[in-house]
Amino acid sequence: MAEKQKINREDVKILFDSPYIRVADLQYAPGRHYYDATRRTTDDLTATKSDEEFRTMLPDAVSCIVIVDTPEEEPKLLLSYEFRYPTGQFLLSVPAGLIDKEDRAKQDPLLTTALREIKEETGLETAAGDAVFTVNPLLFSTPGMTDESNALVCVVLHSADLSALSQEGAVGSELFDGFALLTKADALEALRKGRDARGNFYSIYTWAALMLFVSDMWKEQDSFHS
Repeated sequence: MAEKQKINREDVKILFDSPYIRVADLQYAPGRHYYDATRRTTDDLTATKSDEEFRTMLPDAVSCIVIVDTPEEEPKLLLSYEFRYPTGQFLLSVPAGLIDKEDRAKQDPLLTTALREIKEETGLETAAGDAVFTVNPLLFSTPGMTDESNALVCVVLHSADLSALSQEGAVGSELFDGFALLTKADALEALRKGRDARGNFYSIYTWAALMLFVSDMWKEQDSFHS
């Protein structure tokens, strides 16, 4: 097994710092530098964590796979069109958001964050009999450029009243342009084309939601993390 490059906290230099993001210089050897765009503070950078800290850390955010599976109706994947500033476009997206400080104190921060974000971005809430489970506890986005990570949480709604769908709970910079309810055929088409119904590209987390939906893995919730 190849030896890891050890990055010590004292060898990290913050090159840019703001309330929302910073750029860290990860000096892993004398005169050798790697740069990391991160939301994390200097003492919480993923690169400087021990093996145990790495394996038990929480992600930065949670992305939600919302499936509406009501009686006598074909299951549908609920997505929305959210404006993503770095792309300048409304992209087909899953409900998602950062884990708040208050969420981290809860018994299950991932599920707590997921339910809050779904309520804010869709207006929907879970009811008795609905399923809420973690699909993956932490996935890195583009680890060649950033240590940002998301958990994947799936919520299966069995009695959702879709007349309650609303994007009025948007906060801060969030901007939406409607919902998309995809059947399995719709989701397969989006996967094959690599584009949404408007002809635009979408994110890797949308791709993951599409894949989980069309594979029917969401029906095997007991096999995932509880």
